[in-house]
Amino acid sequence: MQRLIKNGEIIDETWHLLPKDATLDGLSNSEDLIVPLGLWLDHAHALKARDGGLGVWLDSDEEVEAIAGDLQHFQVVALNFPVFSDGRNYSNARLLRDRYGYQGEVRAIGDVLRDQLFFMRRCGFDAFALREDRDPIEALESFNDFSNTYQSASDQPLPLFRRRQA
Repeated sequence: MQRLIKNGEIIDETWHLLPKDATLDGLSNSEDLIVPLGLWLDHAHALKARDGGLGVWLDSDEEVEAIAGDLQHFQVVALNFPVFSDGRNYSNARLLRDRYGYQGEVRAIGDVLRDQLFFMRRCGFDAFALREDRDPIEALESFNDFSNTYQSASDQPLPLFRRRQA
């Protein structure tokens, strides 16, 4: 069973992440599913009628605007990092939180490493499915790598100079 970091704690994974080529055939009606964007776009009506929890995942070349009108249906939006160096989903996380006001879980999946976690949290991620060869206990320390931040971000809307003025 995969372990996640969520809200600063290590938890057991309870959601089933479907692959990009998944279909509706054989899906459990009550299982909590995170479906690929294509499956959502093709079968939203049937997926909304299920009893289980519903999430969607976007690849790094897919834009959050594709689901902006449907965010109320998702408990989880997972953003895939196919390789460590592909940072396009940092922008999608900021858009989810800042433009669309999404309050559900924003999860990083794929090639997620310790070095990214602090910055991902700044952009609005609150759950992290680390690469399977990484230790989540060791990765928790990354949230303490920096004691202060200068810029505004999703996790701290005021820049340091404004916080000092207050």
